[in-house]
Amino acid sequence: MTNPRTLARLEARILERAAHCIEFELNDPRIGMITLTRVELSKDLSHAKVHYSTLGGESRKRLAQAALDSARGFIQRQVGRVLETRKIPHLSFHFDERIELAAEMDLKIRAALERDNQIRPGAHPEAPAEPDAAASPAELDPETSDEYREFLDAQDEGELER
Repeated sequence: MTNPRTLARLEARILERAAHCIEFELNDPRIGMITLTRVELSKDLSHAKVHYSTLGGESRKRLAQAALDSARGFIQRQVGRVLETRKIPHLSFHFDERIELAAEMDLKIRAALERDNQIRPGAHPEAPAEPDAAASPAELDPETSDEYREFLDAQDEGELER
């Protein structure tokens, strides 16, 4: 049984090194805007689930997954160089759906608060009426939203043609 502190330290180190490797050392055009969100390391340190998120639709998720799967061995070797363990954990990449679920939950909560404010005006004075400006680049203004969607569509089309 591994000490929880040791496990957390190794997870953080794996996350840091894998993110550096993806950002600076991989030259795969399929890798776009990928963010590593967390690492789950098994108790015996033999397997590590690396969770990631990416911007775009389902096609971007598939491209990112394919790119990460093809680069898994390289990333695993790079992670192994910085870990001070006897065995290098086997890496597997998984899309992190928690971000999408959190955004959906936020929208549901905002809708419920808005509906409650319509029924009982002033019931929730501390609740924001509008979404945060930093919530999503697509929600900033119509021009930015259109440009952002066009960019993502162009990226999806360009990647699917290859």
